[in-house]
Amino acid sequence: MNQEQLILKHFRKYKYISSMKAIELYGITRLASRIHDLRNEGYKIGSIWRESVNRYGNTVRYLDYFLLSAPKFRKGN
Repeated sequence: MNQEQLILKHFRKYKYISSMKAIELYGITRLASRIHDLRNEGYKIGSIWRESVNRYGNTVRYLDYFLLSAPKFRKGN
């Protein structure tokens, strides 16, 4: 299974994925690039900024990506 397939499978099961989760679970270090590739394939993927407190007590922001829709293929494709 390639990285794009792993991300799509993750969307189906968990709805959202962040860069840290992609690294942690799948070893995907360039999530934004894979999201870009999926968007170029016709997937509609949204993102939302989240805030959290890191282990040092600092507030940090990160993006959570989520799948809005898959591409609609024409007959014969």
